[in-house]
Amino acid sequence: MPGTWGHLARRYREGVFSTPLGPAEWSWVESLLTDPERVAFREQPTADQRHGYQAARAAEAILGSDRTGVRAALLHDIGKRHARLGLVGRALVSAAIRLKVPLWRRARTYRDHGRIGSEELAGWGAEVLVVEFARNHHDVRPPSIEEAVWEALCETDKPH
Repeated sequence: MPGTWGHLARRYREGVFSTPLGPAEWSWVESLLTDPERVAFREQPTADQRHGYQAARAAEAILGSDRTGVRAALLHDIGKRHARLGLVGRALVSAAIRLKVPLWRRARTYRDHGRIGSEELAGWGAEVLVVEFARNHHDVRPPSIEEAVWEALCETDKPH
């Protein structure tokens, strides 16, 4: 479930002002990814790439050398790319979800991005933490994720 109206407004602003990752940022991102993850990450819109990068850097600052936690932050929204929605479409879908309006196919894909991304990640052999955070990052903490790690990862998902 998407966050509060304020969270949604901050994410929209983040999307409008997102800049493409630079060479050094790409190098760091790609050092964390397997081949299928790399392809999927590159398929994301610039705003999602930037958000994943910023979340991963924030996770690194909080979790230190926990490579799996950093990967979880980096890849948590990987399923969004399947909805193929621009910023305005995402804003409309987010409002529709919050208002409990019936959703069309691409809107349902966007809503279900956690499940979709987690299924992909599991199929690619990603760690349990990566899969479970992608699946549940808009929901409640699953027992497989320690509370301190969950709180840290949720903190990284806030707009920067």
